[in-house]
Amino acid sequence: MIKVENLTKYYGQNCAVKELTFHAEKGEVLGFLGPNGAGKTTTMRILTGYIPPTSGKVTIGGYDVIDQSLEVRRIVGYLPESVPLYPDMRVNEYLRYMGKLHQVDRLDERVAEVIEKVNIADRAHSFISKLSKGMRQRVGLAQALIHDPEVLILDEPTIGLDPAQIIEVRKLIEEIGKEKTVLLSTHILSEAQQICDRVLIINRGQLVAEDTPEALQKRLTGTQKVTVHLAGDPTPAIEILRGLANVLRVEINDQNRIVLESSGETDIRPKVIASLTAANLEILEVYAETASLEEIFLQLVQEEETERQAQPELEGALQAEAHSSKEQSEQGGENHA
Repeated sequence: MIKVENLTKYYGQNCAVKELTFHAEKGEVLGFLGPNGAGKTTTMRILTGYIPPTSGKVTIGGYDVIDQSLEVRRIVGYLPESVPLYPDMRVNEYLRYMGKLHQVDRLDERVAEVIEKVNIADRAHSFISKLSKGMRQRVGLAQALIHDPEVLILDEPTIGLDPAQIIEVRKLIEEIGKEKTVLLSTHILSEAQQICDRVLIINRGQLVAEDTPEALQKRLTGTQKVTVHLAGDPTPAIEILRGLANVLRVEINDQNRIVLESSGETDIRPKVIASLTAANLEILEVYAETASLEEIFLQLVQEEETERQAQPELEGALQAEAHSSKEQSEQGGENHA
């Protein structure tokens, strides 16, 4: 549904997005992650037709966002970070107004549906100016859904919500993502880990990584880490676990639990359980530890930043080497003459 190819956007001399390429399919929730200033909001504004790109091509549902912007707006619902609401309107009036702009059929019925979907029925007749920030966020989500779009673009959809509201919105996004395409920007990385099928991580306008949260975890850690909790003294299990194939390290942590690391793609937990059970050791718990999305995010951004800082030094070294080779060649020519 969403196809982005070599997207670039300059503001004057500042490059906000540089040669960004990605895609999102129907029935997929795609997380869009990056530090402040990474280019997430700029990309979303281009996708929704709010601003044009400097170069590159973006299509949504097969429509070009520049040449067919009206068609794109008909199939896209957009919730910006700062929700554009009219404070002097009542909630139901505002949603009727937005529905008319989208030429929604059966307008009254559709307004009632989205009010129920985002759980604001008890505030439907309230003035928007009287709503809390969390309630306003829900109204913004309702306006993004009013025309039943095929693609939903959400910029920080849970910002300002309390924990109970966040859970409700997450469930709603998961439900919507089963039949629509959802592009979700968030600073809450655990949120992306819970509800996104894939994640994009960008930094300084460039793609740093793109994969499922699970695949990113596996790619970056390179090893499996398993924690074992035994009923008694864990010491007898140390040598048993060290004898298993692909085990790299076994130690006891400060909680008196065994932590082992292993290489290889096969889950080692069945072998761990079988070997300890055969030794008549009572197992209380065995679980795999994985890197959080926060850890993955920080590692990728820091690696990209290190590479970026090293690039000028590498280019300088190559130029110096080339200059030295040129001088040596010229001196050799003079000596031969």
